[in-house]
Amino acid sequence: IEIYKTKKGSYEGKIIWLADPLDEDGEIKLDKENPNKKLRNQTINGLMIIKDLEFINENKWSNGSIYDARSGKTYNLNARLEDKNTLFMRGYIGFSLIGRTTTWTRLP
Repeated sequence: IEIYKTKKGSYEGKIIWLADPLDEDGEIKLDKENPNKKLRNQTINGLMIIKDLEFINENKWSNGSIYDARSGKTYNLNARLEDKNTLFMRGYIGFSLIGRTTTWTRLP
């Protein structure tokens, strides 16, 4: 995932590499669970999954969203940089107490 600052000042993230780019049939993975049927033919590689993430203060971001291509669902997103290589992200619906946290580690 590549995360970058937009011209508006918020942050976005897109998939730029997949360990397994092909599905079980040997075809390029598509966003087949997207709730918008018109978008189901777009590839997973290159897919924008983080949107509108706002810098709050030192090492914290909030008010964004993250899209889960496996389920086709979009969740609210908060993120915290633990150190220069470790990002904690919390996706949730409604209240941040009810959700899931994942940790991403930067590749060297």
